[in-house]
Amino acid sequence: MTVRVRIAPSPTGNLHIGTARTAVFNWLFARHQGGQFIIRIEDTDEDRSKPEFTDNILEGLTWLGLTWDKGPFFQSQRLDLYRQTIQTLLDKGLAYRAYDTPAELEAMRNTMKAKGQAPRYDNRHRDLTPEQQAAFEAEGRPAVIRFKIDDSRTITWKDLVRGPMSWQASDLGGDMVIARAASKTTIGQPLYNLAVVVDDMNMAITHVIRGEDHIANTAKQILLYEALGANVPEFAHTPLILNQTGQKLSKRDGVTSISDFQKMGFVAPALANYMTLLGWSAPDGQELFTLAEAAKVFSFDRVNKAGAKFDWDKLDWLNSQYLHSMEPEALLELVLPFLQGAGYGVDLDHDRDWLLPLMALIGPSLTRLTDAVDQSRFFIAKTVDVTEAAKAQLQLPGVADVMAAVLSALTAGDPLDTPAALKGVVNQVTKAQGVKKGLVMKSLRAALMGALQGPDLMDSWLILRQRQFDLPRLQQALGIAKAD
Repeated sequence: MTVRVRIAPSPTGNLHIGTARTAVFNWLFARHQGGQFIIRIEDTDEDRSKPEFTDNILEGLTWLGLTWDKGPFFQSQRLDLYRQTIQTLLDKGLAYRAYDTPAELEAMRNTMKAKGQAPRYDNRHRDLTPEQQAAFEAEGRPAVIRFKIDDSRTITWKDLVRGPMSWQASDLGGDMVIARAASKTTIGQPLYNLAVVVDDMNMAITHVIRGEDHIANTAKQILLYEALGANVPEFAHTPLILNQTGQKLSKRDGVTSISDFQKMGFVAPALANYMTLLGWSAPDGQELFTLAEAAKVFSFDRVNKAGAKFDWDKLDWLNSQYLHSMEPEALLELVLPFLQGAGYGVDLDHDRDWLLPLMALIGPSLTRLTDAVDQSRFFIAKTVDVTEAAKAQLQLPGVADVMAAVLSALTAGDPLDTPAALKGVVNQVTKAQGVKKGLVMKSLRAALMGALQGPDLMDSWLILRQRQFDLPRLQQALGIAKAD
């Protein structure tokens, strides 16, 4: 048997962290088993499904590295298949048309609530006579098609995460609606539970891996598999992603779509790595790994039953580890859009020679790609705004002479194009001016960076010198140092 799994998002919004984590687990299992990972777009909700959301979902999965083997398939292109299946259920007497009005259904629910019962459909139209059906049709009542559920059934399955599971059919809310907007001769719009089962049968899905919030749907779908004479796939219900208070994660918690994680400055390998750890742990306790590495050891016996708390600090740490290990060329490719988005006006054709050493300089201190915007600001303009603390440093006694001596050394004609050569200038000025080296270094930082904190001074100075920015900044600093 070839393992076949699927991820089946609805394009009613951008790819969310929860859906993406489900996709990761499906992909890991498929690759571990040498099986196939299938993409199916459940776009039967015509009002809410948008092509731009489909694009966002597929782009997000691709960005994360979740390559698929078949698809994407679109439910909107398979409606005839669903309607044929519903007709089969009608012909077998396993489904029927129900003509309840919204007012009648609301009255039914209110009556049950008043009796302290859970609202459910009471199956009142299950056995309509042809005459009753004709009377409802004559009134112009639209119908739904309901699948008959035997309330005496107990539905059981062995969940790959949760072990033996059972569900009482009487708790499923009565006969299940599988199509809306039907009439005596038409079937109308097929609904989720029916379409999912038909697709999984048609695509020979062997394992359905999804969140635990689908457990009730699983019970309903098993009944449909059985009614259609199909093999029931194995199920694995993964834990929900929770916020720090233990509630189901929502947008209110600041957790957003995968595309927004990209905008926040997270890199794909780190986010995929983190999602793998949301509910699963490697046998050796390893926390840093690629998807391919995780797939080699992935199994459901290491997937937790309890919810997985989302931890921003852990994600930031993982992201920093990936950024710190990147070569400057790879880092530059990822950082460049953020620099351009900040209005820095850099491009690879003109700026690669100094941007690459800049990446080598700031890379080890980045947590997110967005951090590069602030850490690169010192290198963008010929002059910089000088903080009050830096001005105070430049106006200390003796600093004007230090700045003048540095400028003199820089204009003497020597190339001074290595950190060692620039350190030589510092040593030369320190000795000639009879001051402490710390005064020279701190004053140089204030002059070159406009602040008392920043990246490594010598490497920064070398980049500024490469850009021919050091002399203008030192001249600006000399003016500040001489000011009253």
